[in-house]
Amino acid sequence: MTCHTDRHPDPRLDEPTWSPAEHGGPRALLLAVVGTTAAGAYLWWLLQPDRVGNPVLYSVLVVVEIFNVAQAIGFWTTASRGYLRRRRTRRRAPTEPTSPTLTVYAPVDVFVPVYDEPLDVVAPTLAAAQAMDGDPRVWLLDDGDRDEMAALAASIGVGYLRRPGNEGAKAGNINHALTRTDAPYVAVLDCDHVPRPGFLTATLPYVADPEVAYAQTPQYYANADAHPVASGSWGQQSLFFGPIAVGKDAAGAMFCCGTNVVFRRDALASVGGFPTDSVTEDFELSIGLHERGWRSAYVPEVLAAGLGPVDMAGYVGQQLRWARGCLSALPRIVRSSLRPGRKVQYLLSSGFFLTGWTFLAYMFLPVIRILTGAQPIATDGADQFLLAFLPYFGLALATLAATGAGAYGFDAYSLLFANWWVHVAATISWLRGTPARFVVTPKDGAGGRQPRAVLPALICILVLVGVGAYGLLRDRSPATINNVAFLALHVTVLSAGAAPALRRAPVMPAIERRRQLADVAA
Repeated sequence: MTCHTDRHPDPRLDEPTWSPAEHGGPRALLLAVVGTTAAGAYLWWLLQPDRVGNPVLYSVLVVVEIFNVAQAIGFWTTASRGYLRRRRTRRRAPTEPTSPTLTVYAPVDVFVPVYDEPLDVVAPTLAAAQAMDGDPRVWLLDDGDRDEMAALAASIGVGYLRRPGNEGAKAGNINHALTRTDAPYVAVLDCDHVPRPGFLTATLPYVADPEVAYAQTPQYYANADAHPVASGSWGQQSLFFGPIAVGKDAAGAMFCCGTNVVFRRDALASVGGFPTDSVTEDFELSIGLHERGWRSAYVPEVLAAGLGPVDMAGYVGQQLRWARGCLSALPRIVRSSLRPGRKVQYLLSSGFFLTGWTFLAYMFLPVIRILTGAQPIATDGADQFLLAFLPYFGLALATLAATGAGAYGFDAYSLLFANWWVHVAATISWLRGTPARFVVTPKDGAGGRQPRAVLPALICILVLVGVGAYGLLRDRSPATINNVAFLALHVTVLSAGAAPALRRAPVMPAIERRRQLADVAA
């Protein structure tokens, strides 16, 4: 099988329409400053003693708003820090080595872990990895013990490793490979992420610095147009790998994201390899490396194209795993010896997966008001609530749009909102101590409609519509109309986020995309 490295059939792999460095610039910075001021003014208004209505509901609202304001300010300051850093200094080009002792042709063990993914997905990744510039030593790490995978590796000319058992899932698979290989650098690619020829030459100069443990690159979804779920999921990813990742890098707190990353082998050895007791082993690994004084780097350049979830069930499974793992890391972060700035960044990342609880509160506070008359804000202050809340909330949404480089839109936000229950379920599972399982995100889609995947959202829609209708039939006072308006807003967002699961999805959009890329190895 001959590999061609001078072209890629899918133009988005060579010329992606998205850049991690495009995150709003001065407009977003201005919005962040104004938004922070509006958030502070809203909290000051809310925390006045005469605002207390029903004490229990008021306490719920205060906790929710403090959490949301903290997350918003954390996002604004992180994104602004990245932008200001780019303004202050011109970052060294990725192709300039940071150390004269390392050339871009240093040997690199390239690990491609697989479990049950189709050969059509794995083959282009292996071929493209083998064809990368530099000195890649590609290994297919087969936890599925499939002879056809061994044959595929042999046909492409890459190494093949399988192990007895599959304890520790992906982390255990990589740790086993570390004992069987010896290159000073290690790259990890998920089997559905096809690297560009310059992947190693762009990343190695960052880890040339003996203090840098790893260089992370973006996870770019080439199949964003395969299905509305893939589009919304990509919007969420673009926000993270754009302004958030650039800002975390400026704060020295960019964490490893499991794929499209290059490590120093001695850094991995210093912490005993990947932790095997977490479903987000990359996140936990990053904490351990940063605790030991290692630095990290983020390479703001699309160097590989991968596949996002193509249906709602795949998205839900992915988000459940991420939420469960990151929430489980919260005690570790609190107890860690990370310096304060890094600790805050890790807390913001883990705490994000509590957002679903705030969505739940927002939805059901109006329901309680309509059904019982109880409300969190005292009657005297209820009429002023929107005047205090809307500037902060509107600026928060505007800043998201401005910093999202055009990729983060309503579809991404509504997809998150409609799956509020994922965060709730992950929190309950974590608090109960239920063992988490590592589940591979499906790459081909199940096809058909998936109403069960959004059943909690559908139930919420029915409840909100029913309560709103009941309230309007009972009376049309300004307070009732105000709360019904909130219910209507929530129904709109829930409906938009759940709708993709009610449409008939294509059966194999991901596989078809990979077949288009298969010419790389033809």
